[in-house]
Amino acid sequence: MQNHRKIVQNIAASVQHYFKGREPFRIYHGSTNSTRQTRRENMVDISSLSRVLKVDTNTRTALVEPNVPMDRLVECTLKHGLIPPVVMEFPGITAGGGFAGTGGESSSFKYGYFNEIVNSVEIVLGNGDIITASDTKNSDLFYGASGAVGSLGITTLLEIQLIQARNYVKVTYYPTRSIHDAIAKIRIEIQNPELDYVDGILFSKEHGVIISGCLIDDIPNSAEVQRFSDADDPWYYLHIMEKTKTLGTLQSITEYIPLSEYLFRYDRGGFWVGASAFEYFKFPFNQFTRWFLDDFLHTRMLYRALHASEQSRNYIVQDLALPFSTAENFINYTIDSFGIWPLWLCPLRQSRLPTLHPHFSEMDDQTLKPILNIGLWGFGPSQHHNFIAKNCELERKLIEFRGMKWLYAHTYYKEDEFWKMFDRHWYDGLRRKYKAESLPSIWHKVKVDPNVQKQAIDTSWGSWALQFWPLGGIWGIRKAIESGEYLIARKSTWKRKDGFGKSR
Repeated sequence: MQNHRKIVQNIAASVQHYFKGREPFRIYHGSTNSTRQTRRENMVDISSLSRVLKVDTNTRTALVEPNVPMDRLVECTLKHGLIPPVVMEFPGITAGGGFAGTGGESSSFKYGYFNEIVNSVEIVLGNGDIITASDTKNSDLFYGASGAVGSLGITTLLEIQLIQARNYVKVTYYPTRSIHDAIAKIRIEIQNPELDYVDGILFSKEHGVIISGCLIDDIPNSAEVQRFSDADDPWYYLHIMEKTKTLGTLQSITEYIPLSEYLFRYDRGGFWVGASAFEYFKFPFNQFTRWFLDDFLHTRMLYRALHASEQSRNYIVQDLALPFSTAENFINYTIDSFGIWPLWLCPLRQSRLPTLHPHFSEMDDQTLKPILNIGLWGFGPSQHHNFIAKNCELERKLIEFRGMKWLYAHTYYKEDEFWKMFDRHWYDGLRRKYKAESLPSIWHKVKVDPNVQKQAIDTSWGSWALQFWPLGGIWGIRKAIESGEYLIARKSTWKRKDGFGKSR
């Protein structure tokens, strides 16, 4: 802890310097899964906070610095037979990002967003003070900082809950033949107390699959283990699509997946975003080309290339949370307006109100009703002004259907529109109380200014050139290779296990 305290003291000193000079500043984490463009003025660098400091098997908790990615966290906790109850499916998403942003995954119908498994956080306030926030200490800040994207202070340490790990996830695939039936099946599955994981994929209006899973230690002697992490393994979504495309709605398929392989099952291909790279380059998309280019098709490399190529300015990457009652109509709107397939479905338990996470306030027996997240990821209009217009249309439709977007992505709401969705009086009160007014507000951090974007393109030769095919893609590949992040996937130890205690 001594090294940790020294780093945090240095961070606090930097913050104090900016606070005394009344200068705004931003936080540099070292990596991001956001699709927003970043700026580098007045940065406080916290990238060295990237270690798991302690795993306590008695309390079933882990002390984790904010830049610890999910794969390193899982590797550390599995050594003790434990895992976090909520693990973001992309290995490179960090613990701090999951807390300060919105992290909802297939176990979130049961546990809620990632912040719900955090017991306490250490935070450097906007004036440089270092405090701890939890359910019992500075609780208003504890709940407010989750989802606030760092606008209430800098998270420097998290205590995370852990649960008993098992060797495998028993996964069952239920085919559906309509959007209505897919949503109805999810509502049924999340009522089952024996399940640990529930999500779904819509491949088309007529082909959906609802996926439920439970943690187990032993599998039948006749069962085969299914993996997804090696170059010669199938991509998860393609595997499911092929397995279920001819099944009847009364049929199902059960598979047994090693625990860590399940947790990061969407890494190769980045759900299905990796297929867009083949489409962009007009390159054959088949088992051989996926095997041959595997190093480039893990999420870290995909996001690195997406940022460097600046293709994110023309690519829809949105997670959209809606009430179950309006989800079907909203999906039909996205089909007609965007034509993007597949779509990801993920049921979520809501956080307590007020909150900066997606929410709606309908209750069911004194409990907030669950919501359904819809992952919409694919090419948008190629012309920048049309892309902006389409995103703004999407935001208006979300409001119409009582939905909310996750704030990691392009956000075009005007300030007054944004604060109609959140409790500004509560949020501004927290900023005053905890000396955060020198930090950019959440709206300033997440908003996209189309005029600034256009000016950047018009005045930067590099940004202008990256618009033209295939220059942007080639540049993105180059920068991804230079990052060396493909080596992380190669060296990951989690994928060399059947279960946390069995050799492969």
